[in-house]
Amino acid sequence: MKITKFLASTILGAGLMLGASAANAGEITVVSWGGAYTKSQVEAYHKPWIAKTGNGIKSEDYSGGIAEIKAQVEAGNVTWDIVDVELSDAIRACDEGLLETIDASTLPAGADGKPATEDFMKGTLHECAVANIVWSTIFAYDKSKIKDGPKTMADFFDLKKFPGKRGLRKGAKPNLEFALIADGVAAKDVYDVLKTPEGVDRAFAKLDTIKSSVVWWEAGAQPPQLLADGEVAMTTAYNGRIFNAVAGEGKPFEIVWDGQIWDLDLWVIPKGAKNKELAMDFLKFSTATEQLAKQASYISYGPARMSSAPLVGKYYNKDIDMGPQMPTAPNNLANAVQNDFNFWADNADQLNERFNAWLASN
Repeated sequence: MKITKFLASTILGAGLMLGASAANAGEITVVSWGGAYTKSQVEAYHKPWIAKTGNGIKSEDYSGGIAEIKAQVEAGNVTWDIVDVELSDAIRACDEGLLETIDASTLPAGADGKPATEDFMKGTLHECAVANIVWSTIFAYDKSKIKDGPKTMADFFDLKKFPGKRGLRKGAKPNLEFALIADGVAAKDVYDVLKTPEGVDRAFAKLDTIKSSVVWWEAGAQPPQLLADGEVAMTTAYNGRIFNAVAGEGKPFEIVWDGQIWDLDLWVIPKGAKNKELAMDFLKFSTATEQLAKQASYISYGPARMSSAPLVGKYYNKDIDMGPQMPTAPNNLANAVQNDFNFWADNADQLNERFNAWLASN
């Protein structure tokens, strides 16, 4: 789902603003990850909300984390109104008092009439955050270049069987999880192992085996480009970005779901947001049954509401069933790990510090 920060700060074109001609129309700044993911939000959330309310949206991209939210809140100059964040960041920012609280009972009921508190998947509603999607980090390769391709996470780490460079996201998460899975740890035991000093050492030792062959990426748009340019033989990536390259651009890429780390993205409203009421209106609108289902027609991330699932159909401009492309499809969950947001909320700083030191060492 992600892209490096480049201040888009773009008011969604004149065409979008046709519905925003009311003299007293407001405007909110919506912050997300850019690329195909933001495009899916623009089509499913932004455009319909603008048309319905007459308000405007200023879209900005960022590269994740809570540093910028924290800086704005502590400076008393909050310029972002609503931000798409990962779950561990939502929990941490809420704990640090950086976010507005959200009363889940005020969210719209599902299309089937079920209250929102019963309609959202378990674990997707939090004190300061409301989920919109389920996504995952997988690995992928170019099947036009590797005929009998990798099947497991162990294959990703096997430079003898599958020579070539590897693409990895620059950071501790989820590389430590991947390393343990590749080293033989069962998916269900990954965090039990990672919670021990020996487990962390084991993960870094496994990463050592491919360190010299790694191309590090930071933006979600990079992995598909690395594959397309032949700079890597295989790379970890956000599943929606690889799907978009295949369905939208015709790339011969193959996703390997073994060892996928699945996670949530959620909307949060920074404490002291200048347009809090409008941001809440946008949040409620964008997490309604129909909007979440519509987003899933643009990118292969699963809706956070159960009532959205029956409405998920084809890819928006091709005859591709989207259901099997989702991280939550039964066949894709055979050896999957759910990101432990509590673990990362508690350990991100420490493990990223160690990761950076490891990266800088010979």
